Amino acid sequence: MPSKLKAVKPKTVEPSKAKVLVFGEAGVGKTFFSLDFPSCFFCDSEGGASRSHYTDKLEKAGAMYFGVEQGSQDFNEIIEQVKALATEKHQFKTLVIDSITKLFNNEIAKEAERLGDKNAFGADKKPVIAKTRQLLNWLEKIDMNVILIAHESKEWANEKQIGVKADVWEKMAYELDLVLNVKRQGDSRKAFIKKSRLQGFPDGGHFDLTYNEFAKRYGKDIIEGEVTPIILATESQVATIKQLLEVVKLKEGEFDKWLTAAGAETAEEFNTEQAAGVIKVLQDKLPKTQQTT
Repeated sequence: MPSKLKAVKPKTVEPSKAKVLVFGEAGVGKTFFSLDFPSCFFCDSEGGASRSHYTDKLEKAGAMYFGVEQGSQDFNEIIEQVKALATEKHQFKTLVIDSITKLFNNEIAKEAERLGDKNAFGADKKPVIAKTRQLLNWLEKIDMNVILIAHESKEWANEKQIGVKADVWEKMAYELDLVLNVKRQGDSRKAFIKKSRLQGFPDGGHFDLTYNEFAKRYGKDIIEGEVTPIILATESQVATIKQLLEVVKLKEGEFDKWLTAAGAETAEEFNTEQAAGVIKVLQDKLPKTQQTT
């Protein structure tokens, strides 16, 4: 009987693009640092990068600008843009969201206003946390460098400040490979490594905040490599999955587990390989008389 085990040798796993959370006080150089990355698609939820010194930098870097007028303060629109970047062929290699803090807090404010007197026990945060999880699913899949820029806030324990943290959903840092706290030191800017899964960025270390230094540590060939779009399930595959689901009796929540494992919200978000696998499993669960040879 052939084995069903699917693990591969570690050396065959392709290195992925950089996925980084960068936070710090205003004016320390977070935005300018991000714009030195190759071929940026710049989502400006702050609205501040429309000023001339930013637009000059954007133009020189060959970046494209997605601002407030295009929908950069709408979390749902940001997710749709990320989906498009993940699945369409384009010239971009880096996605920047500046800032994820503004995007996150705007959603909380809108939900709090909607709830009014019914807002209690963090109810205003539940919708945006769900959207953040969806965004992170797509950021994990996308074959682009991702830089999420956040504000800095104080970190407290036992009524004492113990440090600083990114002002965003507290679990976001766990979902990314690298978290950097940017500080100004004299005329230079330093990136302090707050959390890392990467060999070139040891926890507790720091480095000069420049693209060249970052690329040297991460691997310039990876950061500047070509982008491969995700090929989503075809209409035919999606239709087949839906037809099979009407016939095959799955355990409660089983299909939802498949979606979660694939980082998908719906069958339409499976890639072609995932969809083919789902179809095969569903077909194998058909009664013998209905299985095709």
